[in-house]
Amino acid sequence: MSEAPEVNPTPAKSPEAHPLDTVTGGAFSAETSGDRAARLREWLATAPALDVLQDVFKEMNVRDKGAARVVRDRLDELRRAKDQDAIAVEWVAKAQALLAQPTLNTADAAAWQREAAKAGAPLSREPLAGYKAQLAERIKAAEDLQHRVQVQKEAAVLLSQRIEVLSTKSWKDAAAVQQALSTDVARWQEQAQALTEDAAWASLDARLAQQLTGSRDQLNVVWEAFSSALAATQAAADNAEAALPTVPVWADEIRVGRGLPAELAAETPAAQPAKGDAPIKAAAVVLQAAQALQALLEGSEDKTGAIAGLRAALRQHGRSLDAAVLAQMDALLVQAGDARGWKPQAVDAEREALVAKAKALLERPEGQSLGGRKVQESLRQLREQWKQLDQGSAPNHGLWKQFDEACNTAYKVVEGWLDKLRSESAEHKASRTALIEELRAWGQSVKDSQDWKGMARSLRQFAERWREGGHVGEKLYAELQQQWRQAMGEAEAPLQRVQQASLQRRHAMIEEAQALGNAPALQIAAIKALQQRWQAEAQEVPVDRRQEQKLWDAFRKPLDEAFSRKPAERGDRARTAVNPATLSAHDRAVLEASQQLEAANADGDVQKIRAAVAGLEEVLRNAPAAAAAEAASPSAAEGEAAPAAPAVARPIKAVRGDDRPGMRKEAAPAPAARKPGRPERGDRGDRFERPDRTPRGPRLGDAAFRAQREAMDHAQFALRKLTAQAHGEALTQLMDAWGQRDAALLPAAQELGKLSNATRNSWQAAVSGAAQGDAAQSLLRLEMAADVPTPADQLSARRALQLQLLTNRKAADPRTTWEQDVAAVLAAARSDSDAQRLQSALKALLRGSK
Repeated sequence: MSEAPEVNPTPAKSPEAHPLDTVTGGAFSAETSGDRAARLREWLATAPALDVLQDVFKEMNVRDKGAARVVRDRLDELRRAKDQDAIAVEWVAKAQALLAQPTLNTADAAAWQREAAKAGAPLSREPLAGYKAQLAERIKAAEDLQHRVQVQKEAAVLLSQRIEVLSTKSWKDAAAVQQALSTDVARWQEQAQALTEDAAWASLDARLAQQLTGSRDQLNVVWEAFSSALAATQAAADNAEAALPTVPVWADEIRVGRGLPAELAAETPAAQPAKGDAPIKAAAVVLQAAQALQALLEGSEDKTGAIAGLRAALRQHGRSLDAAVLAQMDALLVQAGDARGWKPQAVDAEREALVAKAKALLERPEGQSLGGRKVQESLRQLREQWKQLDQGSAPNHGLWKQFDEACNTAYKVVEGWLDKLRSESAEHKASRTALIEELRAWGQSVKDSQDWKGMARSLRQFAERWREGGHVGEKLYAELQQQWRQAMGEAEAPLQRVQQASLQRRHAMIEEAQALGNAPALQIAAIKALQQRWQAEAQEVPVDRRQEQKLWDAFRKPLDEAFSRKPAERGDRARTAVNPATLSAHDRAVLEASQQLEAANADGDVQKIRAAVAGLEEVLRNAPAAAAAEAASPSAAEGEAAPAAPAVARPIKAVRGDDRPGMRKEAAPAPAARKPGRPERGDRGDRFERPDRTPRGPRLGDAAFRAQREAMDHAQFALRKLTAQAHGEALTQLMDAWGQRDAALLPAAQELGKLSNATRNSWQAAVSGAAQGDAAQSLLRLEMAADVPTPADQLSARRALQLQLLTNRKAADPRTTWEQDVAAVLAAARSDSDAQRLQSALKALLRGSK
């Protein structure tokens, strides 16, 4: 047996485990997508770091996009949390600033929560949740205090009414309830003081605080007047010699007790007009408030409370006072610094004006009726103005009844408008809801479609229909808008994914374009292929027009720069890489002539430039002779060296028609018989006979061609510039000769243009003689011939002259007689305005005669 070496079988290689498999709990080694997703969820429950999450998502997205979606959702959640944290910092600072203010503005506090929610701040998480609760407590406390202040103010009014009623009853009844009434007044004062000491008092509206202070002062005045009147009444009842009280009812009761007749019963209605049901207010309350204000006039103390107390007393009891007393109260208020004073007649006039405005809302001319919204706003403004008038003066119930009836009648228009608005809103809501359902159904139907342009067009149409869906309420619109955005997001999700992929491809093509543009050699084929790819991508996937234009500009910019660099680089290479030894004799001659022309251009001499141009053109014309002379010697030498080769008959390789093997050439058909008398083709001569052209010389090299072209361009520019300068100098000399009346200063005819000697002689004669004649009409004819504008003060004369020339057929055209018109102008006296007009006309006329 032969001893063969033992062969150990190589074990099969097991797949290597992914480095992140142990980190994710075996997610990469799981067999199914569901198992990978489940293990990733278990791993995410351990709150891994952000960088590990990114690595896992990057690797898993390549293997299983469905399982990677779990990690992507966590990354999106962390990103949103990070953004919300940044937003939360800003809104925390705003909340702290609001809470730090001693006076909290409830409107700003409510706006903080609303604006923070719009900005996407996490109001349900700390610290914003705590600040939200603090602001809500502050707002609630301020609103509660406001309600308590209003209740307290009404309680003061009720106490004043109780005291007023007691002034019409027996003084014994008033004395019986004095103790209970005193307790109520003291309790009211304690409650009002507690309100002012509340922590939210600083956040209370200033108007309510002022009203509470006025109610307190008014109640104090009424109570003091009541107490003093009741004390005086008790003293008069105990002592027959004491003075009677100021309250008429109580004074009559004391008179009756003393055995005297009652004065109120003896008075007739005609002798004493009724003062109302509150004589104590008219006699005591207003007087007491006026005395309190009078005592503060001489000092520098604050009079706001006293003014408010007097105005409150006048507002309730002003109609019980005489006109003289009201005038005194008005003067007192004005003296105290209240510019409004107390003018009930003026306030009633304003109320009557408001009543007229309320009635005029419906009494409008035909075709000019107001809409519901306008009437609603007008009624709101009128009622607000009435409320302000009632706050500053006594109410007028009669005018109020008329005003309220007019407003209620006009409000019927508002009710009809609101009913119509509600019905339209219901219709718009139904149409918008149907549009949302239609969008969702359309999104399901085109889920697998590849017509991206059609999808984009349909989405734009849906958006346009949503914008034109009609008006609904703000709250309802917010709900419908949320549903619309959700449906639109689901419908445009496939298109957005394709657009994102298209944007990535376009950015990649932009990078390729930048690389091709920066390449040293311009690759035309690659650029064309790249542009075709871009056009195909743009036609397949639509994106936003502005974004597409920006991407196209970024794609085109490097290629345009590369193409713009190509001529410059070619010119630089042509200028720097010229080697005279490698050029032909003709190219060297052209280069030398071009250099001479450039030197003449630099000197600025017209004669030298024209001579150099003629020399360069001569060199270019002599190109065929030079080329023939250069090619003569090599041709002759070659002819002597090699004998003429005999002509060799070459086999025919191809003929017209079918030359495949086995196929015979068909015989040409016999020509058709010509009509008698028609000449043959050979008798008509050759239609394509051309005269012999001048033999063309060799093609110029790139360097010589560019040199002669640039030299000729520079020469033409220099000649135009020098001609313009000479033309301007000639006109200046002409103006000087005209001004000095010196013919010797007149320029030559060649400098002025192609003028005849007779024309120059006529100009010279006009300048040399004494000034005579008027140049107005001649200047107008020159401006018409040169087609230049005329001064504003001469426009009417120019129109009249144009009309005269149109009506007179035998009149000469100014364009044919402008030389004689110039002579007529030069013969007249010179002025600066005429010289300027003549110079502007000659610039155009002499330029055409060059």
